[in-house]
Amino acid sequence: MTKKSFDNPFAKMFEDMPVDMNIFNDAFKNVAELGEKFSNVALAAAEKNAEISNKWTKDTLAKMTSVAKTQEDPADYSKAVTDFASASVEAASEHVAAFAEVAKQVQMDTVELMMAAGKEAQAEASSAVKKATTEATAAVKKATVKAA
Repeated sequence: MTKKSFDNPFAKMFEDMPVDMNIFNDAFKNVAELGEKFSNVALAAAEKNAEISNKWTKDTLAKMTSVAKTQEDPADYSKAVTDFASASVEAASEHVAAFAEVAKQVQMDTVELMMAAGKEAQAEASSAVKKATTEATAAVKKATVKAA
């Protein structure tokens, strides 16, 4: 009685399949590169937003000194608070506009990345179809020559 070997039947099965693993490696590499680009866009936006927030905080704290000062007349406290509130509203609109500019830039960068990825995918697909057509044509010619 002969002994059957089941060392690794899956390895044998996959050895017999004509699969080009470079396709998977290239796909993984492309996805990783795209992920890196998106991460860079997000990190740059986070850095800009942190700078805007930091500036806004420093400006607010600087304006608070006028509110915290001792006033001679009680009406001066009211004026200081009113001036602070007015300046804060003006600063808020400026800083929100700066945040909006960052968001707009992120949106444009994201669309640009997606468009580039789409074009690259289209080019790769076209190349793969041309290669498959060439290989199929060669196989048909080879089979025709053998049959004749």
